Amino acid sequence: MTSQNITIAATINAQVEKVWACWTGPEHITGWNFASDDWHCPSATNDVRVGGLCSSRMEAKDGSFGFDMEYVYTSVEPLKMLGYELLDGRKVLTTFEANGDTTTVTTVFESEAENPADMQRDGWQAILNNFKVYVEGFRREG
Repeated sequence: MTSQNITIAATINAQVEKVWACWTGPEHITGWNFASDDWHCPSATNDVRVGGLCSSRMEAKDGSFGFDMEYVYTSVEPLKMLGYELLDGRKVLTTFEANGDTTTVTTVFESEAENPADMQRDGWQAILNNFKVYVEGFRREG
């Protein structure tokens, strides 16, 4: 199975500054970085700079399975774009398009050979959809 580029997207009802903060802040990543309610993200670190590492742990809530997701940033344009490379060498590009009170987040990623492309697309889209719900429900205190 050869690698192919897969695109996912969501339009979030929030300004780009809030979307960026929720995407990059480790305290927020743990609130949305999972595909379904029976999973969670117990920990995350994120060094948002070229050469910086983002690491998060995804686990089934029942403890039956879990894995670490890690990547290194290859390009960073605050509020606009993040390019990164997964530790297996696959490249990912996420863009943030500000549209006033909404922001469109688009991610293009290289598929891996182990799972069907549609399964990968559905999984990544589910996480992005979870991100949308998280951001739209998050209210900054103070």
